[in-house]
Amino acid sequence: MGNPTIVFITGVGKGIGATLARIYLARPNHAVIGSIRDETTEEVAELKKFPAAKGTKLLLVHIDSASLDDPQKALSKIQDAGIDHIDVVIANAGGYPPVVELDSVSRKDLLSCFEVNAAAPLLLFQTFKPLLQKASAPKWIAISTSAGSVGYIGVIGSHILPAYGASKAALNWLTQSIHFQNEWLTVVALHPGLVQTGQGNWVARKVGLEQAPTTTDESALSIVKVIDDATREATSGKFISAVDGTEVPW
Repeated sequence: MGNPTIVFITGVGKGIGATLARIYLARPNHAVIGSIRDETTEEVAELKKFPAAKGTKLLLVHIDSASLDDPQKALSKIQDAGIDHIDVVIANAGGYPPVVELDSVSRKDLLSCFEVNAAAPLLLFQTFKPLLQKASAPKWIAISTSAGSVGYIGVIGSHILPAYGASKAALNWLTQSIHFQNEWLTVVALHPGLVQTGQGNWVARKVGLEQAPTTTDESALSIVKVIDDATREATSGKFISAVDGTEVPW
């Protein structure tokens, strides 16, 4: 086998992140790096037991999105494991505060959301940029949401999520900035769909649905397809709905 494909996914302890990790673990000749906050959970134990394909391995690192030190510690652990480049980074980890409307949202919740959903991915990029630069066709993928689209606020009613939506809009801005400042890198912001997670089902009920229409598996498979097909020329600098492949307005 040739050199393995190195994929780094943040937030693999549950939900979309865990499903993404399993998809890549099922591919031969991959190294899957996953960040977690709590190694003692049942979901992490299940991920460790997942049968990896031939030549594929899992490396878990600890990153709390509120920490300024964790990304650098994770980088050191990754390098100590003999990994000298990263082909794909999927900035998936994020936070979802208590749902409070604009008139009542607190400064604390707003700043906390910006810290986790915007500042933390930026620090991740700053830390791991040198390893991306050593890859032959590196990709930086930000898992965003249509709730972060300024153009969609009136269309989907995302004004009910001020802290979450505003912080993801900031993530989108940073993602575009990464695209324009790094011509060697493929950079994509992805809307994963309205997914059957706790927060996704809550949003679905607010718009009259019993549950979110997209399963975690469907979302993760769609995300991976976009990543596989992404190129600097055709995809970079776009905000894409992973499930149907359409562009989302910024």
